[in-house]
Amino acid sequence: MPPPPLDVKVILAVRDPLKGDSAKRSIEESTGRLDIVEVWPLDLSSYQSVKSFTKRATGLDRLDVVVENAGKLTHDFSMAEGNESTITVNVVSTMLLALLLLPKLRETSQRLDKTVVLTFTGSFVHWLTNLPERKEERILEACAIKEKARMRDRYNISKLLELLAVQELANKLSVSTQPGKIICSVLNPGTVVTEIDREGHGIRSALFQVFLKLVGRNAEEASRTLVHAAQGLEETHGQYLDDCKVGSTSIFVRSEEGLELQKRFWTELIEKLEAIQPGIAGNV
Repeated sequence: MPPPPLDVKVILAVRDPLKGDSAKRSIEESTGRLDIVEVWPLDLSSYQSVKSFTKRATGLDRLDVVVENAGKLTHDFSMAEGNESTITVNVVSTMLLALLLLPKLRETSQRLDKTVVLTFTGSFVHWLTNLPERKEERILEACAIKEKARMRDRYNISKLLELLAVQELANKLSVSTQPGKIICSVLNPGTVVTEIDREGHGIRSALFQVFLKLVGRNAEEASRTLVHAAQGLEETHGQYLDDCKVGSTSIFVRSEEGLELQKRFWTELIEKLEAIQPGIAGNV
């Protein structure tokens, strides 16, 4: 007997439609539920792709939970949309997507009188850097200088910047006078065996693969951290979640300098996002 129907929809936002279709089939086969999962294209290295995705999302009847899980790890410098590609994907486009979806999240929350959720996949690697680029006047521009790029630290930097941006976004949402209630958080899935290092090469990448096999979680185990964050528990708002509970950010993030940097970077980021989509700051 098939499972009873559910009035839900799960949208997989994917850069590679073939992999998205494969994931959809896997979900349907393992759960026995059809017509729940949809695969939508989304390439975070393209601002136009982000805009197209969010425009389509506004046509949904409701939007209860957004889990921003996409990310890029590379040791090779390349540019995308005027920034180094890791920064574009993991920081700028990630926040562009979030702010463009805020109106739909608010509308859902207000109309249905319920709490909605916006959560981001971060990483413990934000502990591993104190962002030397913070000493520059413009952090994003500093990260885009190839001659000064330290790509071994770039993923760590991107996750630190993402964390700072999400924490400040949560602060803004807490005091916003706009309707709706949004729980905003960032989660650490742990060390996970995925293809995120597919662009890796050399001894460093080989050692990383060995490390993954020794201590890495499989995707199902790591997904539990996403499900926990997606519940939108009151105490998770504005928090860094670790092992399905509120965790601690790095000492630097919690320092006076880190708090000042958070506000400074938010100002710079909003200026960047306004240039991409004028008026977007009003969504917060």
